[in-house]
Amino acid sequence: MLPEVTRILYASDIQAGARPAFRTAVSLCGQYASEITFLHVVEPVRSNAEKLVRSMMAADHSLQDLHDNSLQHIQQQVQERVDRFCREELDAAAMLDGGKLTTCVKEGTPWKQILEVAEAINASVIVMGVRHQHSLVGSTSSKVVHHSKRPVLVVPIGLAG
Repeated sequence: MLPEVTRILYASDIQAGARPAFRTAVSLCGQYASEITFLHVVEPVRSNAEKLVRSMMAADHSLQDLHDNSLQHIQQQVQERVDRFCREELDAAAMLDGGKLTTCVKEGTPWKQILEVAEAINASVIVMGVRHQHSLVGSTSSKVVHHSKRPVLVVPIGLAG
């Protein structure tokens, strides 16, 4: 017997071609009337890039303000992409079937943030796409699979979608 799926964590890089993995997460949501958390992880700025940005910034702006505004902007973009996807691709009422969809943007190392968010929301399953179908070595999905205490559904994705 399969365990009940009440919370799905869908992790995405929101790049072209990622839609098949999202469709899979939404389909699971429809089957189990569960919740989906759509996660996008932003990698932190490297120290050299931070120095460059500091040197180019006006004295009346802080790097923290720039950082916070950027994360807020990315959160808004992710929400807009999810909304657009649902309008274009899904009959949301039928596919989500009473399920709930929320978005989340975190900053950090992607595989670590995926596992932390999965733990925080008590995800039943993690759904994510993989572009390299022949080898998962070194990829975010490989690290999630190897370190996760939860089931991980890895969906092969292409460059279109």
